[in-house]
Amino acid sequence: MIYLDSAATSFQKPQAVLKAAEKALKTASSPGRGAYPAAMRASAFMLEARETAASLFRFPDPERVVLTMNATHALNMAIQALAEEGCRAVVSGFEHNAVIRPLHACKAQIRVAGKRLFDDDGLLDDFAKALPGAKLAVCTHVSNAFGYVLPIREISALCERNGVPLILDASQSAGVLDLDCSDLNAAFVAMPGHKSLLGIPGSGLLLCSAETKPLLFGGSGTDSIAREMPPYLPDRLEAGTQNAPAAAALAAGIRFITAYGREKIEIHEKQLCRHMTELLAKRREIEVFASSEQNQSGVLSFRVHGHSCEEIAERLGGQGICVRSGLHCAPLAHESAGTLESGTVRMSFSPFNTHAEIEKSAAELIKII
Repeated sequence: MIYLDSAATSFQKPQAVLKAAEKALKTASSPGRGAYPAAMRASAFMLEARETAASLFRFPDPERVVLTMNATHALNMAIQALAEEGCRAVVSGFEHNAVIRPLHACKAQIRVAGKRLFDDDGLLDDFAKALPGAKLAVCTHVSNAFGYVLPIREISALCERNGVPLILDASQSAGVLDLDCSDLNAAFVAMPGHKSLLGIPGSGLLLCSAETKPLLFGGSGTDSIAREMPPYLPDRLEAGTQNAPAAAALAAGIRFITAYGREKIEIHEKQLCRHMTELLAKRREIEVFASSEQNQSGVLSFRVHGHSCEEIAERLGGQGICVRSGLHCAPLAHESAGTLESGTVRMSFSPFNTHAEIEKSAAELIKII
């Protein structure tokens, strides 16, 4: 099997991640629910996940690193904290439904800024015009459909200049691109644990620099006599029994990234993306959505004239090559790229893919055509 769908979930895991999850399952019980060894080990796994994440992202306070079920859970909590009914929210033209649907549910007036693929200047101009008077801004760091790396530091500076809090969706960048929270004015940064952080499904993070509101209400293991959720983090946002095995796996994934070298991962994935782009661009019938600049990560979309994207993905899957077709839960991004009617086939790369796999996948695609 050649796995080229890491933008959805990193399927290939370091052995240390699997061992950490197994160890937690065998030795840890409920975090914050007892002073006996198994409960204390569970709490230690949770703390380790917070501390390793804070270190990787240079986030100053591990206690404000909230463990979530996934990035969608984290984004909902962040939007809930800032959005009000009828408020104006500015988003990029490349947002995932995990952003658009929560904003729609709270009846926000959504203003879309920047609807041209790989066009940094146009996007920044649109943000500058849209931000005055907005209640919040939400922006993805990297488009999950096209790998477009948005100029997030410039967007952050525009938000700061206009007094608009920024929520950053780092679902496709955390663990690959440089994400320095000490140099980024973001109210919240949301990310999954199961993608480029190499953890397991059921894990995510919300880095909280702003005041928060609970999304879920229930037991926290602390302040049990109170009817309200605790006023302090992380307990305020972590209702119910937390997933200690997922936290242990997430910490192991972050340790792997740190030891291997985040920069090496970034360079490798971008090289794989360029290699595939060069191979596919040789065929006239293949339309490749690639940037000539340096603003694309290890995600590549394409479509083949005369073939549906679903057909191409299914036939590649029959050859053991795992890709994803369709709208990738990001119809706004496809509207911006002009692919809303057809969708695209998406290939997304990981540290574990090789250039030999790129050559073989491109050759199989050409055979199919």
